[in-house]
Amino acid sequence: MANDLREHTPHVQVWDAPTRLFHWAIVILVFVSWLSVDQGFMTVHLCSGLALLALLVFRIGWGLIGSTTARFRDFLHPPRTVLAYLRNGAGMYAGHNPAGGLMVIALILVLLAQAVTGLFANDGLHFSGPLALLVGDDASTRLTAVHSTIFNVILLLVWSHVVAVGFYLFVKGHNLVKAMVTGKKPHAHVPAEARITFTRSYIALLLLLLVLTAGAVAWFTIQGGAFL
Repeated sequence: MANDLREHTPHVQVWDAPTRLFHWAIVILVFVSWLSVDQGFMTVHLCSGLALLALLVFRIGWGLIGSTTARFRDFLHPPRTVLAYLRNGAGMYAGHNPAGGLMVIALILVLLAQAVTGLFANDGLHFSGPLALLVGDDASTRLTAVHSTIFNVILLLVWSHVVAVGFYLFVKGHNLVKAMVTGKKPHAHVPAEARITFTRSYIALLLLLLVLTAGAVAWFTIQGGAFL
């Protein structure tokens, strides 16, 4: 069902529940992943990394079949559009603006690279990723170095994201954090011509179950092959 955003309502629903839950789950899992490796809780680190990977695969699927503002085609823009937005900040967007959309893609790709390299990494002592045996010690060591480097990129992107959110809150008066909690934006911050179609949440659940099932099958298949 599409929202008629021209109606005189104080707020407009722009984010669906699956997108919002994904956002905050990623925040929690990144923090848990950092804290667990810092404290040496590698089993917890592995579990958080696997959960992170599953959610990222889910988000890619949701970016194709999800609600309007969750879809990649809604917030992916040509470079000239992104540069023009960064120069003058013109235009309103129901979902992510061009700069925000670019940040979303960057975070998904970098976190995906971090999660995948972690599967092949090792700590040089007692812990090895579940797929480390498939690539050998030298490759695992190189991927471990890449894994560590990517974490610094994640810190940079997260910091940039926090700064951008603060800028929108204190300079532009747009509370993006509240919008990602409630799913709603003030009517004045959404284009009057925008139309948002929401994909039913049960489809997101089915997609997540599909991702988890495929991941479990791949896990047991690879683990079985590694010990043959």
